[in-house]
Amino acid sequence: MASVATCADAVLLRALAQDDEQAFAEIYQRYWDELHAHACRKLGCPHEADEVVQDLFVALWNKRHSAPDIQQLNAYLFTALKYRVIDYLRAQAVRLAHAAAAPTSSADRGTEESMAVADLAAALAASLRRLPAHARAVFQLSRLEHRTVPEIAAQLQVSPKTVEYHLARSLRLLRISLREFMASVLLLALLNA
Repeated sequence: MASVATCADAVLLRALAQDDEQAFAEIYQRYWDELHAHACRKLGCPHEADEVVQDLFVALWNKRHSAPDIQQLNAYLFTALKYRVIDYLRAQAVRLAHAAAAPTSSADRGTEESMAVADLAAALAASLRRLPAHARAVFQLSRLEHRTVPEIAAQLQVSPKTVEYHLARSLRLLRISLREFMASVLLLALLNA
């Protein structure tokens, strides 16, 4: 292989798929600064940007065997970063909302909340099992593994429109299935206010 520093991204991706740590290190060196700067602009905090970009590279290493499927590494990394930033901001908003919620004084209320969360998790798992196979696979890849529509389409060997259809279908079915649990969670939140 030519000098790692002079290799095209496609060559590096093929080497990465073969567990080549030097290829991974070169990808890291090429893209870290630009990805980090972009994440800093979006998050406003270098420490948070470090965390998000580091997670992105860990995910790339974990998915290295499908690396040759990536058509343009630069576009792939920045798209993946965009979704990781969105996920990070969502999680931060949830943490802030939770921290802002009034603390409960009753141990019973904490137990009720824990049981409601456990019930909701069980209901979600049961609802996922009832989804049609394609809709379930698309939902899991999208929402649980944080894959993009093009990545899911490539993995499942279907068109992006098919992925979007199954994702919309799974979300609609889950909303219907979980409606009663959402009502009880909302009631519990109102009682805690």
